Amino acid sequence: MAVVLEAGERKYELVEGWGQLPPGWVWGQVGAVGVDSKDNVHVFTRTDHPYMIFDRSGELLHSWGRGIFGDAHGICMAPDDTVYLVDRSPQLVFKFTNDGRHLLTLGERDKASDTGYTDESRKVTHAGPPFHHPTDVSLGENGEFYVSDGYRNCRVHKYAADGTLLMSWGNPGEGPGMFNLVHSVWFHKGKVYVADRQNGRIQIFTPEGEYIHEWPGFVQPCKIFVDKDEIMYVAELGARVSILDLDGNVLGRWGGTESHEPGQFWAPHGLWTDSQDDLYVCEVTQGQRLQKFARIR
Repeated sequence: MAVVLEAGERKYELVEGWGQLPPGWVWGQVGAVGVDSKDNVHVFTRTDHPYMIFDRSGELLHSWGRGIFGDAHGICMAPDDTVYLVDRSPQLVFKFTNDGRHLLTLGERDKASDTGYTDESRKVTHAGPPFHHPTDVSLGENGEFYVSDGYRNCRVHKYAADGTLLMSWGNPGEGPGMFNLVHSVWFHKGKVYVADRQNGRIQIFTPEGEYIHEWPGFVQPCKIFVDKDEIMYVAELGARVSILDLDGNVLGRWGGTESHEPGQFWAPHGLWTDSQDDLYVCEVTQGQRLQKFARIR
């Protein structure tokens, strides 16, 4: 029996068995998924095959990245199909061409900034420079981009196209403009949406970091994605996916109870849609899979 999920006027059907892996390969902790202009699906995962590219049907086209990445976490596909990647524990952000040619690196490998967080005192006491466990990246205007940072920092960093740091904002806490595990960032039409994971909310800022508004009610939001129709998708670690309009109105929510059943979720961590509005959701912790939902209405 087909697994069908609805979100307002939108209806999706699970594509069971999508993404066949070669013998011996596993999905692992799938940190992020993105889709390029040809509808090829890019999977960034914490395995011996950290970067895998599939076509829409789920056929594996290519894999690379072995020996480069240590802790796959965030992805952003640019309109020209260059790809930005966040490698969390090595403290690095990369830019590559679609086929894996290196273009840019930000950060120093295994060198974390000072935020007061240590192995002995696991708390962010003050904001720090880039990076201390960065999480995600999003493109802005004129090639500028934003990095959320992150597990052991409390900042959003804004960069020029060439990688020059332009500004940063955020401090530890629960008030407006403060963060407790800033986990994702997404720029759309002059607004910067930030997943403030442990505060259970999405905060909205100007491109200069000025606080505008916030949407509460999320269960550990991990990834924000806005599609071509200005619909927002949010992967929530609390076994849920939410779909909203850009006024913050919830159109639909799936899940909420940890499950390995097809079409349900354990720990959604990333998502993206393709040109046909099909949705891809990847999971970490005990989820360790990627599911495709084909839009049927």
